[in-house]
Amino acid sequence: MWHDTLTAATIEDALEALNEHGEKARIIAGATDLILEMERGVRKGLALLVDISRIPNQDKITLDEDGVIHLGPLVTHNQVAASKLIQEAAFPLARAAWEVGSPQIRNRGTIAGNLITASPANDTISPLMSLGATVTLRSAAEIRTIPLDHFYLGVRKVVMRPDEMLVDISFPAMKANQCGTFVKFALRRAQAISLINVAVVLTFQGSSVESAAITLGAVAPTIIHAEEAEQFLVGKKLTGEVIKEAAALTMKSSRPISDVRSSAAYRRRMVEVSTRRALQALAEGKEREGYPRKPVLLRARNNGNNQPGIKTILHHRDEPIVTTINGKPYRFLSGQNKTLLRLLREDAQLIGTKEGCAEGECGACTVFLDGMAVMSCMVPAARAHGAQIVTIEGLGKEGELHPVQQAFVDQGAVQCGYCTPGFVMSAAKLLEENPSPSRDEIQQAITGNLCRCTGYYSIIQAIEQGAQGREGSTK
Repeated sequence: MWHDTLTAATIEDALEALNEHGEKARIIAGATDLILEMERGVRKGLALLVDISRIPNQDKITLDEDGVIHLGPLVTHNQVAASKLIQEAAFPLARAAWEVGSPQIRNRGTIAGNLITASPANDTISPLMSLGATVTLRSAAEIRTIPLDHFYLGVRKVVMRPDEMLVDISFPAMKANQCGTFVKFALRRAQAISLINVAVVLTFQGSSVESAAITLGAVAPTIIHAEEAEQFLVGKKLTGEVIKEAAALTMKSSRPISDVRSSAAYRRRMVEVSTRRALQALAEGKEREGYPRKPVLLRARNNGNNQPGIKTILHHRDEPIVTTINGKPYRFLSGQNKTLLRLLREDAQLIGTKEGCAEGECGACTVFLDGMAVMSCMVPAARAHGAQIVTIEGLGKEGELHPVQQAFVDQGAVQCGYCTPGFVMSAAKLLEENPSPSRDEIQQAITGNLCRCTGYYSIIQAIEQGAQGREGSTK
C-alpha cells in the first residue's frame, strides 16, 4: 500500500507534489480504481497519494458561451447522472454514468478518473469520444489540450506524464438536430463491467443522417470508432434495412478477445444487437426509456466533494487524522496508510461496519462520508480528516432504533446479519433523499448491496415499512 497521503487544498499544491515525487506519487479523487489496483499489486512503488477531492470548485458542470460543456476533475458519476444539463445536452454520457457500479461507487468515482484508468471496458469513455470530447492536462510547467481519441496509447495507457493532472473535460453540447444514446451489455443489471458497450450520436439534416459517431467499448485495446458504419449512415434515413446494415458494419469493426467472461464471437454478436437497439431507439425517439426521472444518488442534495477551510496537509505517522464520527471527535495517530474501513474497525473500534469483499462489490462497508453513502473499503483513511462520518452505530437517536433498523427486525430482514449494516445505511440515506420511494427506487438504492443468504423480498418490504415509519416520526 501507500505510505503517506497529501490532502491538497489547491491545484498548485497538487502539481508541486507531483513535480517533486514523480512516479512515486499518484493523484486520487474517488480512488475507487487505484485502491483496488494497489491491493492486487497492479500498481507498485507508490509512496504518496495526492488527494485532490477537497479542492474547492472543481466539481462543477458548466456550459460556456460557445455552447461547450465543461466537467471539472472532481465531477462524479452521480453528479453527471443527475445533471439536467447533461441529460438534455449530452444524454449518452448521462446514461453511461448512471450505468457505472452502484450509487456508493458513483458518489466517489469521478469521470476524470474513469478516463485516466483507461480500461477499454470503462463506460464513460465511449460516449465522451462520440461527443467529440477533449481533455486539458496541466503540470507545473505547461497546459495542454488533447482530443480524447488521441489520449489513449493502449490498455490502461494514456499520454499523461507523471507530473500532470487532468483539470478539465470539454465537449460541445448536442444541438436540436442531434440525438444520441448509450447501450451497455453486461452479465448483471448493476455492479457489472461491460462485456461490450456502444455509444451513438447522430446529426440530422431533415430526416436524413448528416453525420454519425459510433464508438465501441470492450472490443479492442482502446475505445474505437465504427468508421464504416459511420460513413454508411451519412445521407440515409433510419429505416429498418439501414439500421440492420449499420449494425452489421459496426460488428465488423469490432476486434474483441475471448476471456473468462465471454467469447469473442459472443461479443461481436452483441455489438451488432446493441447497435441495432441503439439505432432503433433513436429512430423511434425512445432512447430515454428506462432512464429514471430522478436518479437515486444516496447523497444529500446540497452536499459536495469538498468543504471550505481545508488546508494542504501531509498525513504521515506524526500527523494525526482528526475527524468526527457519529457526532464525536476522534484523533488518530495511526492509519494513514489504511482504508477508511480499516480505520473505523481497527482504530476507532466501530466494528458494525463490515468487511465483505474489500473490493467495492458487496456494500457491507457502507458509511456516510460528508453526507453521502460510500464504500469505506474504497476510501483512503486520510480522507476522514476534517470530515463528518456516520456509521451504523450512529444511525439511531437517543437510544432508539432508526425506523429502517426497526423495520428490518419486524420484517425478518436480518438473516445471517453480515450484510445488514450496509443495507440499513443505504436504505436510511435513500429515505433521507426521498421519504416516499417507489419499489423501483428502492431497488436502485440497494444495487450496491449484496445479500448472500436468500432473496431480497423481506429487505425491500422492510425499507417500505421504514419509509412509512419515518413519515410517521416526522409528522
